[in-house]
Amino acid sequence: MANLANAKKAIRVQARKSEINKKIRVKAKRLLKEANQAVENKDKKTAVSKLQETKKTLDKASKRFIHPKKVSRLKSRLEKKVNSLS
Repeated sequence: MANLANAKKAIRVQARKSEINKKIRVKAKRLLKEANQAVENKDKKTAVSKLQETKKTLDKASKRFIHPKKVSRLKSRLEKKVNSLS
């Protein structure tokens, strides 16, 4: 257990950041799964809306904990799948 006030505050701050990061990570994974499922079902309207939402969430994730190149790769692959529906 931390004894100094600034160490205690650092623990609180880290707990808040971890919770926020977890929410974004879970949301990104859920949206990727939903977008891929819409592509498999050949539902272009849903796939396009999920694509936009997924790209926004992945961009947020790239600023925090997912490597930007991985985010770019995921977005590119999803974009190709959605574009192949037409």
